[in-house]
Amino acid sequence: MNTMLALTTNAPGMGSTIGSMVLWIAVMGVLFYFMLFRPQKKQQNEMKQMLASLEVGDSVLTTSGFYGVVIDITDDTVIIEFGNNKNCRIPMQKTAITQIEKPNAE
Repeated sequence: MNTMLALTTNAPGMGSTIGSMVLWIAVMGVLFYFMLFRPQKKQQNEMKQMLASLEVGDSVLTTSGFYGVVIDITDDTVIIEFGNNKNCRIPMQKTAITQIEKPNAE
């Protein structure tokens, strides 16, 4: 009989504990969204806009640290000329470009 009384007295406390736990999980989910996913999505959109503005003649910096000039652009690839040597033209993916400098920008 004492165990039955103990179970009934703890029952109201259990509901509020579970409710507060669910609330904390929801708060943590919202925090993760604003601290991790939203900035990452913003960075991806900025990268898409940068690559969309890519034009022939732009100076670029690649992920490997090389500077070059864009010679030709297709859907997914670009041909970049490195240095003053006209024979050093390398095709690479657009996603390998990290920075763009327009030739007429000061």
